[in-house]
Amino acid sequence: MCHLFLPCFLKYKNIVPVAAVSVGLFFSGLLISGSALALNLEQAEQLAIASDPLIESLKATSRSFEEESFAADTLPDPKLRFGAVNIPVDSFDMKQENITQLKLGIQQSFPAGDTLELQSKKSKYLSRSALALASDAELKILRDVRETYLNLYYETSAHQIILETKDLFSDLVTITESIYAAGRASQQDVVLANLELARLDDRLTKIQAMEEGYRSTLAQWIGDPAWNSISREFPELPGLPESVDLNQVIPQHPLIRSESAKVDASRQLIEVAKQDYKPGFSAILDYGYRQDTNNGNNRADMLTALVSMDIPLFTENRQDKKVSANVQKTAAAQYSKDDKLRFLKQYYDKNQYQWQRLGEREKLYTNSILKSAKNNTATALTAYQSGVSEFNTLMRAEITGLDIRLEDLRIRVDRAVAQARLLYITGDTNNETK
Repeated sequence: MCHLFLPCFLKYKNIVPVAAVSVGLFFSGLLISGSALALNLEQAEQLAIASDPLIESLKATSRSFEEESFAADTLPDPKLRFGAVNIPVDSFDMKQENITQLKLGIQQSFPAGDTLELQSKKSKYLSRSALALASDAELKILRDVRETYLNLYYETSAHQIILETKDLFSDLVTITESIYAAGRASQQDVVLANLELARLDDRLTKIQAMEEGYRSTLAQWIGDPAWNSISREFPELPGLPESVDLNQVIPQHPLIRSESAKVDASRQLIEVAKQDYKPGFSAILDYGYRQDTNNGNNRADMLTALVSMDIPLFTENRQDKKVSANVQKTAAAQYSKDDKLRFLKQYYDKNQYQWQRLGEREKLYTNSILKSAKNNTATALTAYQSGVSEFNTLMRAEITGLDIRLEDLRIRVDRAVAQARLLYITGDTNNETK
């Protein structure tokens, strides 16, 4: 750009062209289009959801509890009984005594009350809880990926804005040195111009460090594509609902649905413990074979049928304590659910207020502050050109203009981040989870 400034200065002894270029650069915006490999927000979301192991882990956990529910509602396997009874130890002769038998039988246990059905229901509730947690994990990944991508977008866009300003300052340094050589500027103006240029280099270094940090964070979800160039288009998020009834929305949130299922599972454990007050049964059926006597006389075989029953007489140290323990577990699960409800409501309110206030600031910058900054830059340049103000006044105006551009970008990004957090609560129609 210097080749555009210097001829004008040498010919007209002023820096009028600087005004046009300065204002044009200041409000030119980000017009550089992304490459074919530029990563946009939608692509980042899809990659993160498709490759996240936590979601698949929770879904597998849900399937395991579902399978377990079928197993829990099945009677225990029967036991095969085989052996010899009443064998005389003096001779070990199987034919000596009438009561000696070879027995073959089967034993079946029947747990007390509705234990099996209740254990099955408990596993089904845990399956629902894990599936709801998978949905919550997906919403969290969408929220975190969006927040990281938006911050990465800010850093890359800020980098571009500062590069544009640096080009302008480089030209101003050249102009100032030329003016100083002609005796129209002081050495301090040259030093100040170089100082501000060096400070811009420092800003670029800080921004690059932040950019690399966000790319590294994004890479944990999407891998190498996180290091691609970022689309220059401002990331678009799904819109928020016009009105939200938190009393309806939050109880249906996957995190709360998971906690509710855990509470229901704990209640089943209370009922399971109560079944121990009822007797359990065990049925035995044996067939006893007796050998013929040594004289060849036949002996009739024997059939044995038995039923055993638990007698829960002393319940104070076992049944009562088990019921009490599971009551406390259920209370703990309910408290955990209440805590999550309170957290989600506070989380929504906080980000809703922030989203609203940032919207007000965004309008203020668009309608007033950006225009005032533009006018301030043009006025400072005219005043310096006319010899009314000093060079440092012009530099302060340029730096203020840069800061305002960056702050305007920061506000728009922060508002989008708040919107992404609100979508975690209200749900996302573009990536709806069940």
